[in-house]
Amino acid sequence: MAFYDEMAVMALEMITEFGQPMIIRGATAGEYDPDTGTASPGIVAEQTAQGILLDFTGQEFQSNSLIKQGDKKLKIAAQGLDWVPGLLNKVIVQGRTWSIVPPLKEISPAGTPILYELQVRS
Repeated sequence: MAFYDEMAVMALEMITEFGQPMIIRGATAGEYDPDTGTASPGIVAEQTAQGILLDFTGQEFQSNSLIKQGDKKLKIAAQGLDWVPGLLNKVIVQGRTWSIVPPLKEISPAGTPILYELQVRS
């Protein structure tokens, strides 16, 4: 096992111990049928992830004007995810649904994803 693969496993273990499980929900719209004028039902996919939901610090508010009051920082372990979280996904933490807003950071030294850092908004 390579060094960064071990780091990804360690990140998952630490976040599992100190964080909480959450659901990442991705929806794909159905295809439009011009003959009938309707769309087929979309597909909703969910995956369970381990993450830590944090408040932004005062210093982060001062240096980044894209952060709004109530936004949170979400760190998700990359190990074991079926797909990478994207801007169109929703995250459900303790029954509350959050939208992912830019920026979305992937921490991946040497090309090995270890952690995703997201900004989320309720």
